Amino acid sequence: MEENQDLFEHYTFVADPNQSPIRIDKFLMNKIERVTRNKIQNAIKFGMIRVNKQEVKPNFKIKPGHEITVSLTKPPGTEANILAENIPLDIRYEDDDVLVLYKPPGLVVHPGVGNYRGTLVNALAYHFKDQNLEERMYQEHSGLVHRIDKGTSGLMVVGKTEHAVSHLSKQFFDHTVERKYQAIVWGNFDELSGTITGHIGRNPNNRMQMCVFADGESGKHATTHFKVLEDLYYVSLVECVLETGRTHQIRVHMKYTGHTLFNDDRYGGDAVLKGTIFSKYKTFVANTFKLIERPALHAKIIGFEHPTSGEKMRFESDLPDDMQQTLERWRKYVASRKALM
Repeated sequence: MEENQDLFEHYTFVADPNQSPIRIDKFLMNKIERVTRNKIQNAIKFGMIRVNKQEVKPNFKIKPGHEITVSLTKPPGTEANILAENIPLDIRYEDDDVLVLYKPPGLVVHPGVGNYRGTLVNALAYHFKDQNLEERMYQEHSGLVHRIDKGTSGLMVVGKTEHAVSHLSKQFFDHTVERKYQAIVWGNFDELSGTITGHIGRNPNNRMQMCVFADGESGKHATTHFKVLEDLYYVSLVECVLETGRTHQIRVHMKYTGHTLFNDDRYGGDAVLKGTIFSKYKTFVANTFKLIERPALHAKIIGFEHPTSGEKMRFESDLPDDMQQTLERWRKYVASRKALM
């Protein structure tokens, strides 16, 4: 999700001219490795699998020439079995279908190359292992339907059954999940609210960064709505509402508009981007960086439809201490400057 990488595997198949009629789930099980019939049937149910661009039923039969498009949630960390680790979780809500948790800054969400331990997925595997969930749920993806960056704090929702994962994934896919973030960014804004639109893709000059492609031909479409909550002259507290969920979306869109996240070292926010040249000010900023040793970004609100009951669920979390302390320090600095004027 914000900083979400694509959590879907996309496939397109065209049935052979000699294809004999076969149920779509059986057809796809022969085409896609390591997939269960249950996962395919849930994806069909929620419109993630289509034939000739039309939704179908699980008993639909594939015939010659049919074009089948598939979007399935892909398990992060498939490079190895997930090791269940007893890592404390800050769980805000849990029932038989979903779990909502608070991810602290610094916790990696999913295993990657050379990083198979100490992640949120390892913690979820441990939490789920005694709950009689399907083994695949905690050995492959632990119900993950979205991700946030290592440095970002805030709320995440996790599915506990294949049905819940498919239902939640469809909501993310359709952009119906409510996601509100708060960020401290450099500079103040001419407009108190607005919308940022710009295709996001890998920076060809720096593979560690994403960037906005102004031509609209490269990258993937991305839209972020923002509202200024507090103007602190040199920095601002903004609320960001995601319409799409591209990797580093808020971080990239804010940089694109000249408002890089405070202390975002990957995108240059760990330098003095606004303010005076005086050494006293530079010292103040350097000391403020020490309060928040990460990009100042927090996933504050998440809202979704419960996969089983259909109830609208909405959860909100307070700004973490490091962001609150950073804001308070800026407030005092701005107030002291005004007192001298």
